[in-house]
Amino acid sequence: MHFDATGKVSLDHIYDQPDPRAYFTTLRTLDYRIPELARPYFVEAMADYRAARRPRPEDSHGRHPSPLKVLDIGSSYGINPALLRCGVTLERLYERYGEAAAQGCSREELLARDRELVRSTSVVPLPTSGHQSADGSSAGSRSPEAVFVGLDVSDEALSYALAAGFLDDAVHADLETGELTERQRQQLAGTDLVISTGCLGYVGERTISRVLDAVAAADGKLPWMAHFVLRMFPFDAIGASLRERGYETVTLDRTFRQRRFASAQEQQLVLDSLTTGGIDPHGLESDGWMYAQLYVSRPRSTSAARTAPAPALRNRHPWRQLSHQQ
Repeated sequence: MHFDATGKVSLDHIYDQPDPRAYFTTLRTLDYRIPELARPYFVEAMADYRAARRPRPEDSHGRHPSPLKVLDIGSSYGINPALLRCGVTLERLYERYGEAAAQGCSREELLARDRELVRSTSVVPLPTSGHQSADGSSAGSRSPEAVFVGLDVSDEALSYALAAGFLDDAVHADLETGELTERQRQQLAGTDLVISTGCLGYVGERTISRVLDAVAAADGKLPWMAHFVLRMFPFDAIGASLRERGYETVTLDRTFRQRRFASAQEQQLVLDSLTTGGIDPHGLESDGWMYAQLYVSRPRSTSAARTAPAPALRNRHPWRQLSHQQ
């Protein structure tokens, strides 16, 4: 078992396959669940943004507002957009790609199945109820109408997500080591919301800054952000950079299970990393799971930023402002 520099087991091989079957079969054994837990918060963030934003020129009177543009950093095979767009649960996707019928498919046959999934599901703004239907969809967790753009270093994963229809556009780039091309800057123009579920820590302030620079250069605006970040990865540098750009960041006073540890050795390496960073793992990582926290950042100029995010979720757990901003 190979471990990366962070102490986590290396799963690089599942992100560079021509289709997501290895991704789902591997992560199912680890009870990976953060995209499912993140989805209702993303839905609420999208609803909040739509309610707070000013009408666009193309949103003529009497017409439905234009779709939100959502950038998923570290999107891989488009899992977050698939959950948001199609309303299916992560467990249903595990079953879908792990069943015998899928295992015997060619890539093109698998793509045809996924295109039909996208075609047959309606994307409508629904309240966050959490009720699951008989077909494995989560009726209260579909997103409002949106355009989804994926950013990732894996061309294979992005190509599949785009061909399947989970993504509307894809940016293949490593922004920790390189700049965006002019074409890629155009692709990011108009971004309203930036989300992620686990890539921060592998990418950091440099990636976030290059994304924000591109959006600001095109539109002169600051998109909202919602990131689920493993507790072992400090958010300080990103939070400080966002503050300098005029953001306020709050974090939810609860944690989210990401996945189980792959081995006792991985757990010990992560526990050592947490302890070194002054983070107490007692009752969390010490019990066998990796945990993440949610950080939501909004421009201070946004009136809604003066209150805690996600009105429908606000009373479940308290929010707190990052200490370096107090």
